[in-house]
Amino acid sequence: MPPSLIAGFFLGLSLIMAIGAQNAFVLRQGLRRQHVFWICFTCASSDALLITAGVLGFGSLALAVPWFEMAMRLGGAAFLLWYGARSLMAAWRGGAHLDSADGQGAPVTLWPMLATVLALTWLNPHVYLDTVVLLGSISAQYPQPLVFGLGAAVSSFVFFFTLGYGASFLAPVFARPRAWQVLDVLVGLTMWAIALKLLMM
Repeated sequence: MPPSLIAGFFLGLSLIMAIGAQNAFVLRQGLRRQHVFWICFTCASSDALLITAGVLGFGSLALAVPWFEMAMRLGGAAFLLWYGARSLMAAWRGGAHLDSADGQGAPVTLWPMLATVLALTWLNPHVYLDTVVLLGSISAQYPQPLVFGLGAAVSSFVFFFTLGYGASFLAPVFARPRAWQVLDVLVGLTMWAIALKLLMM
């Protein structure tokens, strides 16, 4: 394998593995086994688009627009605060569980799920810093920047599909409502922690 591909793959993987709003959402839907393919595909494809933009030099364009970072930060924080509150309310109400017969919870239509995951992805300024700016600038240090970007994009597909479909192994644990309450609390607190970090930047 070309060294640029390997470097891009492992750097992209190291950046995306940190627990964040997007990863928590993918994990939750993976546990519920609802629209897992499309959610994972949407996350990975979004990353691939942003990585491509960074490799092609759009990171400097984003940095040149003075209001871009502030707008993304405030918009992302507002969305995360709302989503975190919704998760904490779900934990307070309780009652969520996986049906022991098929491993699925109450059916949810695809489009609201995709809208949520797109918001969690595209309204998060850290995504732009990691993919467009950081990976874009590092790719220029390699003799094959496009191959480096390809490696980073592949790592995103590998990670999200592993997270989404691997979550099903935890399904027996989440057959209990109490486990869902704990997960909702963790997701809610994660969203609020990220929102607070964005507001304090």
